[in-house]
Amino acid sequence: MFLYKGFDGSDIISLVILAVLICISAFASGSETALFSLSPGDIRTVKNRGNKSDEAILKLLSTEDYTLATILILNNLVNIIIVILSNNIIDSLVTFTSAGWNFAFKTVLVTFILLLFGEIIPKVTASHFPLRFASIIAVPLLGVRSAFKPLSWILVKLGERFNRRAAKSHTNISMDELSDALEMTQNQSSEEKKMLTGIVDFVNTNVEDIMQPRLDITAVNVEWGFNEVRNTIVESGFSRIPAYRDSIDNIEGILYVKDMLPFIGESDDFQWQKQLREAYYIPEHKKINDLLEEFQSNKVHMAIVVDEYGSTLGLLSLEDILEEIVGEITDESDKDETFYRRLADGTYIFDGKTHIYDFLDVMQLDDDTFDDVKGEAETIAGLMLEIKRDFLKKGDSITSHGITFTVESVEKHRIEKIRIKLPETTEPTPQREAN
Repeated sequence: MFLYKGFDGSDIISLVILAVLICISAFASGSETALFSLSPGDIRTVKNRGNKSDEAILKLLSTEDYTLATILILNNLVNIIIVILSNNIIDSLVTFTSAGWNFAFKTVLVTFILLLFGEIIPKVTASHFPLRFASIIAVPLLGVRSAFKPLSWILVKLGERFNRRAAKSHTNISMDELSDALEMTQNQSSEEKKMLTGIVDFVNTNVEDIMQPRLDITAVNVEWGFNEVRNTIVESGFSRIPAYRDSIDNIEGILYVKDMLPFIGESDDFQWQKQLREAYYIPEHKKINDLLEEFQSNKVHMAIVVDEYGSTLGLLSLEDILEEIVGEITDESDKDETFYRRLADGTYIFDGKTHIYDFLDVMQLDDDTFDDVKGEAETIAGLMLEIKRDFLKKGDSITSHGITFTVESVEKHRIEKIRIKLPETTEPTPQREAN
């Protein structure tokens, strides 16, 4: 079957190099499993400890795409070298009597070594001890990522380009299906058509697309006296209000206004904190149709949206979800929530947080008008930042697709109001105007 040739000095050196390469392959495989298996609790532990390895973990997770690209590049590069080196070592040690035996032996042996020592053992270990494993590999992996940054940048950008094309293709298909559905209801009212559109888009909408951002959350501090809490309840008009300690990232519970009615006349030292109910947390990428089912099964009406690190991103209520289907729901206690007004000179003033698609709807523009420049932006303030690639000050203007955006007011780097001027040939007739 084969003839043994014996060892020499070069074979020993090759075997040592092979062992080192297998360790690097195990390092890459285990790194991927460990980093992306960290739970929210592990992330909080990393943040609280704050040593060098923990800082490296947070840096790696802050740009997951580049970290994953680095791991894949390293793993595949090392595995290719292992295959080539193993082939040379086997050829120098033994001679096979047939090409079939030569191929079978090399394939089985190299595959077994790579799977066992380069994949299975490190991944199983990393999955059982993700935080400990991540702490060990974080600093060296950060150095490897810096070394491979040019190549990983190319791979990430190519991946993003393919994702955008796939998403655009998927969006076009969904719009075609929606058009067919709307054609079937051509004799129905515009309100019914709008509801049908909301139903079609419902299953594809993420929580982050419709949530109230953290800056707009009305909340109370658990350190406040009852008088201040009572005033906040009256001024806000909300039936459920989050209660936090120190910052909005540390929400301790939800205050139900109906639970406070029996105690409305209590003094300032009343222990209202005892009336808090447990908060319901959800990730930012959850689909709202899944969340609606959870609301129904758990009998809750409000959820706190958090990111992968456990920080508060926003708030979502049952009313927000239903409004995606039936449109705006208002009652006599709601404030005027008109997000734009038309001025005498033909320009418009919009809230910076207005969603891009709401803006396009008011201006009677195509939904894909800003697809080439909006990037990840969801609001018109975010659109301006994407185009400018820098913070904007009051009075700054940008023009895109013939539309001029001018910053009217800014508060703490947040664009509050934006003046919009359209080309004269595209002046719309708005569906509604604010006084």
